[in-house]
Amino acid sequence: MEEAKYGTIKIHLNELIEKRQISKNRLSHRAEMQRTQINHYCNNDIARMDIAVLARLCTALDCTIGELLEFIPADKIEDTSGQEL
Repeated sequence: MEEAKYGTIKIHLNELIEKRQISKNRLSHRAEMQRTQINHYCNNDIARMDIAVLARLCTALDCTIGELLEFIPADKIEDTSGQEL
């Protein structure tokens, strides 16, 4: 199945970390997560999202799920050349 035709979810964890001025190490302690897992979420490099992890991140960063996640419709996804598909 071609997932891109349905759109994608962008994770704004890097932006929230910067906005909250918190280190990844401190976030990993607050959210009780491995730093490597945080890096995967920061890089949007995950196949499946875990709602428990999302809840931990929202709690640790004092944010809403809407601040953490963004739905990008298929017609707005850009390819690697910077052009919309």
